[in-house]
Amino acid sequence: MKHDTIAVIDFGGQYAHLIATKVRRGGVFAEIRQPEDPIDAFRGYKGIIISGSPSLASQGEDSEYTKEIYDLDVPIIGFCFGHQEIAKHYGGVVEHGGRQWGRADLQIIPGQRLFKGLGPVEPVWMSHYDSVVDVGPEFMEIGFTKASDGLPEHRFAAIASDSLRRYGLQFHPEVDSTVHGDDMIANFVLDICGCTPSWSMEGFAERQIAAIREHVGDRSVFLLASGGVDSTVAAVLLGEALGPDRLSLLHIDNGLMRKNESAQVLEMFRDLGLDGNLHFVDASDMFLEALGQETDPERKRRIIGDTFVRVFQEEAGRLGIENHLLGQGTIYPDTIETGSTKRSDTIKTHHNRVPIIEQMIAEGGVVEPLADLYKVEVRELGERLGISHEALWRHPFPGPGLGVRLLCGDGRPDAIPDAVVPQVEELASSFGLHALALPIRSVGVKADLRAYEHPIMLSGDVPWDRLLDAASAITAEIPGINRCIWNLAPTHPDGARPLAATMTRVRLDLLREADHMVMAGLERHGLYEKVWQCPTVMVPVEMEGGEGELIVVRPIHSQRAMTAAPVELPTELLSELRDSIMALPGVSGIALDITSKPPGTIEWE
Repeated sequence: MKHDTIAVIDFGGQYAHLIATKVRRGGVFAEIRQPEDPIDAFRGYKGIIISGSPSLASQGEDSEYTKEIYDLDVPIIGFCFGHQEIAKHYGGVVEHGGRQWGRADLQIIPGQRLFKGLGPVEPVWMSHYDSVVDVGPEFMEIGFTKASDGLPEHRFAAIASDSLRRYGLQFHPEVDSTVHGDDMIANFVLDICGCTPSWSMEGFAERQIAAIREHVGDRSVFLLASGGVDSTVAAVLLGEALGPDRLSLLHIDNGLMRKNESAQVLEMFRDLGLDGNLHFVDASDMFLEALGQETDPERKRRIIGDTFVRVFQEEAGRLGIENHLLGQGTIYPDTIETGSTKRSDTIKTHHNRVPIIEQMIAEGGVVEPLADLYKVEVRELGERLGISHEALWRHPFPGPGLGVRLLCGDGRPDAIPDAVVPQVEELASSFGLHALALPIRSVGVKADLRAYEHPIMLSGDVPWDRLLDAASAITAEIPGINRCIWNLAPTHPDGARPLAATMTRVRLDLLREADHMVMAGLERHGLYEKVWQCPTVMVPVEMEGGEGELIVVRPIHSQRAMTAAPVELPTELLSELRDSIMALPGVSGIALDITSKPPGTIEWE
């Protein structure tokens, strides 16, 4: 059956594949195209969507692409960078400035086809450095954001030319944090492009089973099985495709697991009936030795990924299955955040995307049946495969484990510039809060680019929404800041000093205990499944007046991990966590991460 199809032009933004996923989930087939594809490659589509990009349209970056697309008689819409490129092409002006991260309220001009069925004000998700400040004669402004709480007014946040059938949105309708973004995409695809919904994901498992069999041939697969949702679904899918005799599972305790994690994982695989060729190795000594004195987050990730492969190869040799393909539960965010497409920036290297894995992929030695999916699709697939609810709704846990939640440092202060400190304090004060810039950095993402910048600790008793507004204003208005945390300790510290700290068993055990308290607290209050993920992070910073490190709790809502919003926890639970975690020896402070993604990644490293 031939389906109406939409082309999604991937300019290397974090969400290009998500756009295609959202179009497909609306019943219309979508394909990813590259900006330099010849014009003939774009003929036959019912419409075109131009993605975001880490490039700056205001500087003319990435401006050499197939602009003949604008001559095609099909509707075209651009998101973020794509919005700016459309505005420029038709006589508009794009300037570097007016940056926004996270939530914004879009004021909609009434009567727009693109916003049919929506309210006058819509919550949307922003992530940009550049802004459209004027449009060409055939375009009109159809949406803008008002100035509020330190955030500037943003004109031309949505533009349209119904005569040309060209549209632009500065925000990202494809992310779940744009509340009615799916409706906006559907209005474009179904109404403006006139597509008929006829495509479905119901046959995905069958198609993937056929693809696995074709890829693997008469060989077998050795899967790295962490026990997380992704590797568990991958294991069951590979088992369906190949049969139990051609699938071996390897669970590695890398010393970076949660409390009692490995024992629970092995029990789960036995319950799933996947223990016929299930192997376990305790490689914690090897991982800790490899990490040694390393403190850089990117190098830590690569060391962990390389060591996984080393352990896999040694175990495969011991079992005499060196010729098996390597199986992984890689999902799409792992790939895009590692900068694997031509234009995408490396936000953080995932353990399953280190260079040695990339080489094995190029040689055809890796099978990754979930590589085109997001977490929400993986869970949906798992349900179709009959995996238990409990196994599918475990919180996501990163492949490098606590290795990216136990921050390391050399003890030297990495201080925010002196000139910035008064700006931070003044802006925080306008929200009724005290601010303390921490002398460390964490990984973030801004406008599809990696941001390695400072966190700000906020102290004060203000309503939750005001806290979020303060965090949004500080990260948007002040350069060099990508994260805000809210102090849960009884007093506001006037200072903090960095500590020399590496990856040790003592520190890992302390973090394991704090993490266990957080997970138990969520379970106790009936919040475990309501919170999508809740990393507990240990930061080598000693808060003034205490002895030991800072613990940061990061509860978030998300579906696909490409965006995230902080979760408000009950006061009773926060008090319990404060008292129990602050009582642990080696802890000098506790805080709640209140940063959205963007500008802060879900993990701190």
